[in-house]
Amino acid sequence: IVIGRRGGGTRETFMVRKISYGIGVEKIFPLHSPLIENIKVVKQGIVRRAKLYYLRGKKGKAAKVKEKGFIRK
Repeated sequence: IVIGRRGGGTRETFMVRKISYGIGVEKIFPLHSPLIENIKVVKQGIVRRAKLYYLRGKKGKAAKVKEKGFIRK
């Protein structure tokens, strides 16, 4: 899940978060990095914040984001 975007232009980055073996892992990627071949949107959720940092303190179902629906291809 993408929990935030920062910067602008060629310096823009995004932060992703996942739970790995019961531990929350976050990683920051440059958006325009040559190592990133493509970015694919799998699901969209309904949130009322630009940054989802509040998910760090949540566990289980509370850490889930409501799904928006189907994405057109």
